[in-house]
Amino acid sequence: MRVIEFKEYGGPEVLKTVEAVVPEPGPGQVTIDTAYAGVNFADLKARAEGYRVTALPVVPGLEVSGRIRAVGEGVTGLRIGQEVAAFLDGGGYAEVALAPAATVFPLPEGVDLRTGATLPTVLPTAHALLHEIGRLRAGESVLVQGAAGGVGTVAGQLARAAGAGTVYGVVSSEAKAEYALAHGYDEVFVGDSFADEVRRATGGRGVDLVLDAVGGETLRRGLDSLAVFGRLVSFGNAGGGEPWRVGQPELYPGSRSVAGFSILELALSDPATLRTVAERAFRAVTEGHVDLPVTAEFALSDAAEAHLLMEGRTSTGKLVLRIAD
Repeated sequence: MRVIEFKEYGGPEVLKTVEAVVPEPGPGQVTIDTAYAGVNFADLKARAEGYRVTALPVVPGLEVSGRIRAVGEGVTGLRIGQEVAAFLDGGGYAEVALAPAATVFPLPEGVDLRTGATLPTVLPTAHALLHEIGRLRAGESVLVQGAAGGVGTVAGQLARAAGAGTVYGVVSSEAKAEYALAHGYDEVFVGDSFADEVRRATGGRGVDLVLDAVGGETLRRGLDSLAVFGRLVSFGNAGGGEPWRVGQPELYPGSRSVAGFSILELALSDPATLRTVAERAFRAVTEGHVDLPVTAEFALSDAAEAHLLMEGRTSTGKLVLRIAD
């Protein structure tokens, strides 16, 4: 079978198409004939700087859709030929993917395989950020960093469906602002001065919930954007800066709080909880609350081009690799 792997860290050019042995599922696992694989920022960080890499070579890819090829011992509720989406701990850029059965989900009714590849990471992440961790209540205001990205596209729509009072977004360009405004956002700020813009838009009050995937100084500005009793949830460090530590001097004024979330860590530590969150999130698709557009599709052999587009910070929505022709 064909896979995309890298044997060294570097730019998109280190991604190579190679032949590999088709895996067989062990106990509690299934293999999937992959139709599409989602492209995520974590894939770029793994390739560029070894994020979560324990040994080389590496086949990246955290989410796929396809049909179950084989079922390992002890697996129930899944059958050969079933159309599914799956969250993986890597290995998705492949014609056959090996997945833990605990994070393999039958496709929701009405969802095709192409759309299915966009679901396993961003939907549970956005749901957890807003509900399980952010504890959003009806009427509250939300500010989302990266509002035009995969998680941002979903978070705006989920916040709107949950009855948020006002949903604000932050993006890096006017083109992305236009995209975000079409996916659940009431107002979108462009650039780094969003804290002042939030205060202006809210009459000095601030927002109740901030979702931050950038880290560094952007996280600090997000904290400054919070209202009294506001919450900030950190779920990434896309800016690449030094992690910023929040302590009592920052939290006591305004009685603010900060939490963190990583879907990768949750999948490793408590896959049953991830499954519960994912099933809740997937209902938003079947109930018509969320539209997650695929904004660019690439052949498996063109994975480097997909990485190049995402790395340029001009992409919106979700990027996918087409595995099966």
